[in-house]
Amino acid sequence: MKVYTKTGDGGQTSLIGGKRVSKNDIRIDSYGTVDELNSWIGLVRDHEEIPKAQFKQLIEVQDRLFTIGSLLATQPNGTKMKLPLLHESDIEYLEKSIDTMNESLPPMRHFVLPGGKKILSHCHIARCVCRRAERLAVGLHDESDQYKIAMKYLNRLSDYLFVLSRKIATDLKIEEIQWKPRV
Repeated sequence: MKVYTKTGDGGQTSLIGGKRVSKNDIRIDSYGTVDELNSWIGLVRDHEEIPKAQFKQLIEVQDRLFTIGSLLATQPNGTKMKLPLLHESDIEYLEKSIDTMNESLPPMRHFVLPGGKKILSHCHIARCVCRRAERLAVGLHDESDQYKIAMKYLNRLSDYLFVLSRKIATDLKIEEIQWKPRV
């Protein structure tokens, strides 16, 4: 099977279900951003400093992002194709992971500047891409239950990535640089 089909050479692509749309359609931008996020999370996961528990969590997250991507890539009226589903338990998994990491962290009293070590910067980039994916998904105005769960998942995932950066900073004894606004 060839990777290239040549059907997109004119700037159109197909959604799951067969509908053809422009490659600059918000739906394509949305699932493309989820794909970008998945790649950034892969980069975070590949750092040697990543704790084993979070390594496993990030693999789970990447799997869920493929699920979200397939949901966003499906034409609005759906398809007869059986697609993977998201569940509230996927969001609860993120929340429990956040809570567990948060137990060992000092309380936040200020915003922190992204950076300090490459792994922390990569966590923050992934968090920002996650927020962009969420904003694009919101712009699709789909009211299906699966779609609502996907938006909720992306919202929680950005929180997870922020807390992950703080946990790694704490574990590696990297000082978080507080943002102190000039007033």
